[in-house]
Amino acid sequence: MAGERLRTTVLGFAVTLLVFAALFYFAGSDQLVAQLERADTRIVLVVVGVTLLWLASWSLSLRTVLDVLGVDISPVKSFLVFSGAMFSNNITPFGQAGGEPVTALLISRTADAEYETGLAAIASVDTLNFVPSITIALFGAGYFVTETTLVQTNSRIEMAVVAIAALAVAVPGLLYLGWQKRYELEHRVIQRITPTIQWLARVLPRLSVPTAESIEQRVSRFFEAIERVATNQRGLALALGLSALGWFFQMVGLWLAFQAIGVPIKLSLAMFVVPIGAIAGVTPLPGGAGGIEWVLATLLAAATGPVIGFATATAAVIVYRGSVYWVPTLIGGAVMGVLSVRGQG
Repeated sequence: MAGERLRTTVLGFAVTLLVFAALFYFAGSDQLVAQLERADTRIVLVVVGVTLLWLASWSLSLRTVLDVLGVDISPVKSFLVFSGAMFSNNITPFGQAGGEPVTALLISRTADAEYETGLAAIASVDTLNFVPSITIALFGAGYFVTETTLVQTNSRIEMAVVAIAALAVAVPGLLYLGWQKRYELEHRVIQRITPTIQWLARVLPRLSVPTAESIEQRVSRFFEAIERVATNQRGLALALGLSALGWFFQMVGLWLAFQAIGVPIKLSLAMFVVPIGAIAGVTPLPGGAGGIEWVLATLLAAATGPVIGFATATAAVIVYRGSVYWVPTLIGGAVMGVLSVRGQG
């Protein structure tokens, strides 16, 4: 099982290298390197600082959700736990979908919480993080359109605006439908996963076969935790506010990255493209690496036309993503390493 997961991760990173190779080829590697060499190191360091502020904001959002669920965790520990969560997401295909189980285990070990509570907490945070991103993207797109009419922009920008508008309608609708049918959904989940879990327990060594009742209790605790978060208005408002703040820091990071290479852009454009780029994180690439860079560079080049160009947009995106991807990966990797050593000790 662990060997198969390792092979999947290695294959994912191999594909990521090919994606980056194609990106550098189309951007022009010589021009790309020249622009990166001219980047203002001081502003690049500010991008790193803004990245830390983003991590702090979202880690406090996780802390707020855990507090609603009755789990006490310090701000420092929540920062380290969330960094570990980002590490799991960044090395796992399909982003959050692949890293959430590992993150839930990390929360349960460091915060002395049940696994179902940790899974409900990180699932809630991921969902809450998606809501303000759509709102901010719509605001950014609207403001950007008032400055640059869609007639003057590329058809890709029009498609992106339409996609954001569709998500703004579809996501709240799906969340509302899921909430209304949550008990029916819980019953279906129990019916579907119980045979699968029992089969895996029979096949895998050193695992006892759980009873249907114990599986039902665990799934019920997960849904109960989700319901507690959803019905706590104060906690929801605070977590959403911290999530929105984190998104703002990410957008400022991209805006600063363009400042670093000496080609400024409007902040409204960064507000528009960053949430769209994050959607590329669901690709089967580790943490969306490669896919997100392609989406951001393509949208930025399309929105600015010959003023910036694909090569310049790619250079700025590399500065931005180099911080947003590697800072939490390095911090989270250190956290996971320490926990692994302690677990073996």
